[in-house]
Amino acid sequence: MSTETESIAESTTVPPRPVRWTGLSGKLLVLTVLFVMLAEVLIFVPSIANFHKTQIEDRLRVATVAARALTSSPATVVPEDLQLELLDELDAHALAVREGGMKQLLAMSASPPMVTREISVLDLAPSTAIMTAFDTLLFGGDRAIRAIGPYREDGSIDVVFSEAGLRKAMLGYSKNILLLSIVISGFSAILVYVSLRRMFVKPMQRLGDAMRLWAEAPDDPARVLVASGRDDEFGQAERQIADMQRHVQEVLVQQRRLADLGLAVSKINHDLRNLLASAQLLSDRLATIQDPAVQRFAPKLIAALDRAIAYAEAVLAYGKAQEAPPARRLVQLRRLVTDVAEVIGLTAHPTIEWCDEVPAELEIDADSEQLFRVLMNLLRNSMQALEQGDPACVKRLCVGAERSGSVVRLTVRDTGPGVPTKAREALFKP
Repeated sequence: MSTETESIAESTTVPPRPVRWTGLSGKLLVLTVLFVMLAEVLIFVPSIANFHKTQIEDRLRVATVAARALTSSPATVVPEDLQLELLDELDAHALAVREGGMKQLLAMSASPPMVTREISVLDLAPSTAIMTAFDTLLFGGDRAIRAIGPYREDGSIDVVFSEAGLRKAMLGYSKNILLLSIVISGFSAILVYVSLRRMFVKPMQRLGDAMRLWAEAPDDPARVLVASGRDDEFGQAERQIADMQRHVQEVLVQQRRLADLGLAVSKINHDLRNLLASAQLLSDRLATIQDPAVQRFAPKLIAALDRAIAYAEAVLAYGKAQEAPPARRLVQLRRLVTDVAEVIGLTAHPTIEWCDEVPAELEIDADSEQLFRVLMNLLRNSMQALEQGDPACVKRLCVGAERSGSVVRLTVRDTGPGVPTKAREALFKP
């Protein structure tokens, strides 16, 4: 018992799939990294602009403190050594203030560079701040900048300094942001990848593996998907797939049973055809007897045996999925109806009134053998229903026909209880 269980478990185990970067998991990881990096880029643009502006404002703030200290001194001229020391601390080339329409140069280096850019933090718009910051980051390095900021109540302060130090600080800040972005994106990508793989990719792979495993042997009950019991959409999909697999297995079992039944019916009809062939040989001998009673019933017996043999051959052909096309001929309908009634014993029935209302001259274009079987089934069913009814009720079975252009309408009616409603719904289903 344990050996069989182990063999079944081994046969139903799906081999582990190799990790593919082109698969859903790999694409999910790459997209997560790209989206996080894109978010970091969108954050970096205003961040570097704010850093650029903050650096300039800090330099202006220190310069403002120094300027107030110098202007509060009673000396009208600042000593040169003090100017150089102040400029060295500010990392600047010149310092000036403007108050009341008058500009005062507080400090200046021996050989100040030519100013190529001017940045005023008094009215710096966000878009201008972004463009100014990227201009410094991408194209700066050896230019001189004049930064203008507020001074006291209505004045302004000017500081001329080299762009190299500011650009170096911005490059360091950008490097830190880049490293931080890589760490954050990698960490976020791992978390998102693991979470989504566990929540979505794994269940999808499980569904795909279960369907592939079941497709190899749909009739094996051990390969039906076992639902994990989840309450989300994947759990619903698992239950629906399991129900579908069980339904398909039931259909396969029914088809197998029908195939076995068809094989058995074919064998029975084959033997029945042989028996009917022997009976046909005996009926041919009866036709040579000169007895009037025998001569009257022998043709009907031979015709009945011929129909039975043809029906057995038709059943065999149907079992081989070879439906013969109708052999249409000109048939005298009244004679065909009379033959059917005589074969099933309706013409001499003791309790059922037989009415043949088919016009004697009516001829139709039809397969006589197929039409004979159809009428025989209908009349036999009606006769059996009437026989089981109340003896006090009128029992009448009639067959009529009328032509309307090229169409002949054949009517079979009786005084029985009729076909039940449930039977009508499946009346023409095979």
